[in-house]
Amino acid sequence: MSSPQSPEEIKAKLNLETSRIHWHELQTYYARGQVVRVAPELDLLNVAAQLAADNKAQFEHWMSGGQVGEVAPDLARAWYDRDAELWAVVIAPWVLVQDRSGECLH
Repeated sequence: MSSPQSPEEIKAKLNLETSRIHWHELQTYYARGQVVRVAPELDLLNVAAQLAADNKAQFEHWMSGGQVGEVAPDLARAWYDRDAELWAVVIAPWVLVQDRSGECLH
């Protein structure tokens, strides 16, 4: 029997599954309502780990603050028009996406 993974182990595993993807490649998932927008100020891996852990209270907090939620149609159109390259990680059935194009990364 294996022991449960620590939060650090979960984040390390998710880090290996995180990649950049163009918005055009996510259209099927968006149409199914399976794409979750994550604000650039949040740590995408932390959000994914909290989703994997089913941390409802944390998600409600992020959602009420507008930091996590559905992709609004106007944002989806803007991403489509420029075929935005987003960071993404899958926590089935959800695809978490984050647009870091306006962020200065070190």
